Order: sequence, then structure tokens, then C-alpha cells
Amino acid sequence: MRRDPKILRTTLPAISAFAGILIPGIFATRVYNRPMHDVVVYSRKGCHLCDIVKETLTQVQGEADFQWREVDIDLDPQLRQKYNHEVPVVFIDGRKAYKYRMDGRQFLRALAARE
Repeated sequence: MRRDPKILRTTLPAISAFAGILIPGIFATRVYNRPMHDVVVYSRKGCHLCDIVKETLTQVQGEADFQWREVDIDLDPQLRQKYNHEVPVVFIDGRKAYKYRMDGRQFLRALAARE
């Protein structure tokens, strides 16, 4: 089995969610040095679809390694001209991934495909 040199895996004893009890024989795997995906949502105030996309990102944030930020296109004339009729627009790691709508499961699959 070939290992990715960028990822260091460690196996640690698992700790129960109840009172931090150590469970003998049960192990959890943690992955270190994983790339954190950068997600940018180009949006505007009063955009209902933008609100839905932001809520979706908030809901799935605990399921993948990504950070996201919102950029209001109305604050920048160039962005307004470029994305005026496309908001929300979602970029993952600098590449356009979605516009108008985004499903949470599809988003997670797109992140996994970029790893």
C-alpha cells in the first residue's frame, strides 16, 4: 500500500464521549498535515440563494477540512460586473465550483475529489 508523504497518520487510543474514559482495544485515527480547503462565496445582501448556500456551508463545516468566507460583490465594481447575474458563486481553492445553488453532499464530494 502506497502512502502519501504529505499525510501523517497516527493511531491513538479512543476516548469515550462519556467522562473521557479510555476504552482498551479501541483506536481512533487522526490525520495531520491535511490541506485546509479555501472556499469563497461571492454574494450580495438580500440574496435568498446566497443565504441558502451560506447555511449549507455552515451545516457541513464539521464534516470536512475547509474554511469559508463571504465576499459581497456590490462592494467591488469589478466583482459586481463579473458576477452580477450569477450570485451566489462558490469557489473551492481558487476554482469556480458552483453558481446559483449548491447541495451539501455534492460540495463534500467536490472537496474530497480535490484531495
